[in-house]
Amino acid sequence: MELFPKYGEKSSKGRPPLADRMRPRNLDEFIGQRHLVGPGKILRRVVETGELFSIIFWGPPGTGKTTLARIIAEATGSSFVSFSAVLSGVKEIRDVVREAEEIFRTRGKRTVLLVDEIHRFNKAQQDAFLPFVEKGIIVLMGATTENPSFEINSALLSRCKVLMLQPLSVDEIREIITRAINDQERGFGKYRIVIAPDALEHMALSSYGDARRALNTLEAAFFLAEEDKGVRMINLKTAEEALQKKILLYDKSGEEHYNLISAFHKALRGSDPDASLYWLVRMLEAGEDPLYIARRMIRFASEDIGNADPWALVIAVAAKEAYDFVGSPEGHLALAQAAIYLACAPKSNAIYTAYLHAEDDVRKYGSLPVPMHIRNAPTELMEKLGYGKGYRYPHEFPDAVVEQSYMPDPLKEKIYYFPRERGFEKELAERLNIIREKIRKKK
Repeated sequence: MELFPKYGEKSSKGRPPLADRMRPRNLDEFIGQRHLVGPGKILRRVVETGELFSIIFWGPPGTGKTTLARIIAEATGSSFVSFSAVLSGVKEIRDVVREAEEIFRTRGKRTVLLVDEIHRFNKAQQDAFLPFVEKGIIVLMGATTENPSFEINSALLSRCKVLMLQPLSVDEIREIITRAINDQERGFGKYRIVIAPDALEHMALSSYGDARRALNTLEAAFFLAEEDKGVRMINLKTAEEALQKKILLYDKSGEEHYNLISAFHKALRGSDPDASLYWLVRMLEAGEDPLYIARRMIRFASEDIGNADPWALVIAVAAKEAYDFVGSPEGHLALAQAAIYLACAPKSNAIYTAYLHAEDDVRKYGSLPVPMHIRNAPTELMEKLGYGKGYRYPHEFPDAVVEQSYMPDPLKEKIYYFPRERGFEKELAERLNIIREKIRKKK
């Protein structure tokens, strides 16, 4: 029987999917996670030395958690058992441990036990592993997409090393797809396949760092592709059909990139949450780096909102941290939440304008000396030279306000910050007016 059916034939029921066939068999075949498997890195050392320890693999789907556990078991000559926390309970754990004990007693082999979605086990189920992990009968390798700090009990967590996996890069996904097309033994190398560059790019971008999703898409595209004189052509239309997702006009280094980010920025500034959300989604769906968008929102929060709503900056930074934490596509909602908040917030460019005016004076006047009375005097000599002489400590005066200049002499009367009469800046403006009026009266 052929490894793959001919075009138009139904696939064999017993044939494993492409993602399973292309699973790396050793670290040299493994793509991605260089911080764990590169030369001298922790998992490379485990494979080379055979020194095993229990591990929790934490990362998004399709990044290699199960594969790494299999590779480690194979490379260290260990028995390998895998089961899902969704389908198994304490009884299954005991059965596995009993078998592991027998294997260790009769063959002297350790058992690597991979528990997929280990976060779904309750405390009692997790506790059932403890004595056997302690004795070294099993080497536990848990795989989870959830933060182990919250989902794994502390006793079990203290006996495991947590290794964090990252979403694969677009280049890494592209390499995985290309390897599957060319692989003679397990991939589509026995077939004549031509994949258009834009189709390959679309598949790579739309996989969101998930190798399994990329290979499933390729397999679907393979069977959808039209054959012409023995050559299967995977074009953009075929890739879109396989993904059930159309590619959007976008060039991350060209004009459309700047057009869309400009539209997004102006919609935020114009206080239009609906348009802001639309342009945000347009960029995300087209493959823009979400962290680039997050950086632009952080800049916007200071440039166009500032102290009119100080929470804007906090929320923009929180959205960046949230995306950094959960990745794509889950983290897209945090970006959407921030975008809508920024669009609805009161607007002020007072901080941006103040910064530009201060910048102009710094460039115009150069390095003006710090006035003597506000210099620090950490030594007796500096004190004798007049450092800090005449400084008036505000807390010793009513309302902690005292008439005193903190600017270099040529800029004594300069004012850069003029709060707007919007949002929280209205309150800041009132405070500043009171402070300035008190100082004026004391002169």
